[in-house]
Formats: sequence, structure tokens, C-alpha cells
Amino acid sequence: MQKTSARLLSLLSLLQARRDWPGAVLAERLDVSPRTLRRDVGRLRELGYPVRAVKGPDGGYRLDAGTRLPPLLFDDEQAVALAVALRTAAATGAGIEDGAARALATLRQVMPARLRHRIDALQVTSVARSAPLPHPQADTGVLMALSAAVRAREVLRFDHAPAHPTGAAAEADPPPRRVEPHHLVARGGRWYLVAWDLDREDWRVFRADRVTPRTPTGPRFTPRDLPGGDVAAFLTGRFRGSDGSPDWPCRGAAVLHLSASTVSPHVSDGTVEELGPDRCRLTLGSWSWPSLAAAFCLFDTDVDVVGPPALREAFARLADRCARAAAAGAGPR
Repeated sequence: MQKTSARLLSLLSLLQARRDWPGAVLAERLDVSPRTLRRDVGRLRELGYPVRAVKGPDGGYRLDAGTRLPPLLFDDEQAVALAVALRTAAATGAGIEDGAARALATLRQVMPARLRHRIDALQVTSVARSAPLPHPQADTGVLMALSAAVRAREVLRFDHAPAHPTGAAAEADPPPRRVEPHHLVARGGRWYLVAWDLDREDWRVFRADRVTPRTPTGPRFTPRDLPGGDVAAFLTGRFRGSDGSPDWPCRGAAVLHLSASTVSPHVSDGTVEELGPDRCRLTLGSWSWPSLAAAFCLFDTDVDVVGPPALREAFARLADRCARAAAAGAGPR
């Protein structure tokens, strides 16, 4: 039989790994008698762990949430995963950098040497997605309020700051938005609320850093089916200008007078097909046909437009605009 301290750690590890444990199964796993198991459970309770006896035919034990956080046990992989998550917390946009750094320091000092070496060897620099202005941070309290409303399925009222307030519109005091919150999503260092807007009767995506929740929340609601059923695909489609599909609304192909090996490193969301030593077919998508035509021109080479016809028409309009711009710039200033 293990010594009492080692046995308590084993018992705690088992209780954390599973919600309910029949007493007989738990005693067998620890190789102790039911009486010893009851004494060990009592010792854990004295240390602050809220172990509750579960009634029923089998009887058993459950580790409940308590009023304070007791010491926790992690296996090696859990500890490493937690440390990696804390190191990359700066890129989440949740404003938890200081708390994450303190938590990592606390975790590191109690790690065994073999794990400290693995964590110290992993040097990660988290860089938020580039933006022309300082990246806005979502308030942690706002994120908790939004998440609570999603979980409780309660109608949420909030003030939503405009992206670029100007003039009289900025001085007006618009009524609060009323939505059925469905998902809180982190994307590219920003947080978004996906919700059904009750006043506009449509799905909307709100930046969490522009949201100021109002209290109290409204009545409970029955969740609607999100178009497509996949929140990641839905959000990607909204950012690409399409509804119900993660694909770009405009997609076309062109032949570039460059090798596939030259083009491929600069294509993150498209396909490159080799046609010869200095020619390749590139297929891309974009939110509009003119922007798609401009994307092909970024490669600074001759372009043979393949299609569809809407892409060829966009090239023609873009060429006219560029010609007018060049002619206007040639005149006297």
C-alpha cells in the first residue's frame, strides 16, 4: 500500500479525471479498503477539496467546485499545454497578459525540472495581427458577460460603439441593441459575438471591444439554427462578404507569366498550377471582382485572363481607371 501522502495525491488525480467514481471502483484502483478510502476522502476535505459523497446503488464520490481554488494536479502533457497557452496569451486580444505572465511564473516554479527544461526551451513571441491603429483589447469583464449570456441563452442588451463616429451620428444616443447571443469567437486577436439581432431580424457579428453590456439581461430564448451550422465557416463567410458559405463570393483564374515556384510562396488562400518553366495558372477568391483583378496584378507580370467573364470585365474597368489615373498625373500641377 502507498504511503498516505502519495495515496492522497493518487486519489486527487483520479477525482479530477472523472466526474463520478463508485466507491468500490475507487478503492480497487487505489488498492485500499473502503474504510481507508473514507479516511482519505476526509483528509482531502480537511485540505479544502470539496469531495461530495454520491448516493445511489453503488455509492461513490465526486469532486465539486469549491469557494476557493485548491491545489491542482496536472500530468506532464497538461502542464506543458497550459504553459504554451499562457505564453501565447498576449495574442488573444483579451487583455490578460499580466495575469497570464504571473500564472506562468507560478506554474513554472512548481514544475519538476524535466518539465521546466521543456518550457524554458520553448521561446515564443506572440505578435498580434497587424493593424493600422493600436490593436483594441476586449475587456475581460465584457467577455465574461457575453459568455454568460451565451451559456444562459438569455437575450442581451448592449450599447455598440460605431467603428468611425463622425458628425451628428456620433452625438446621437441610439437605442441599445437587442440580440440572442449564440457564440463568442476569437479570431485574429479579436473577439466577436455572433448573435441574432431581434430588431433587424438577421444574423449579425459584433466586435466585443465595441460592446458595453446593459443589465439585467432579457428573457431566455430557444437558440436558432446558425446558417450552415458551423460558426467558424459562418464567421469566415461574413468577413469574405458571403452569407452561409465560407468561400469567397468572387472566384476566378488567370495565367501568370511566372513559374509556379515563384508564385506559390505568396499565395495563402488559392491554388497554383504549373504550366511550364515560366507560366502558371493561379486561382484566387475575393470579396469583389475589381479587388480580385487587382490581386492578380500584384505579381507584377503579364497576365492572361482565363475567366469567368465577370473577371475579364473587371480587368477592363480596372485598366480604364489606371489609364485615367496615369493621364491625370501627367498634367501640370
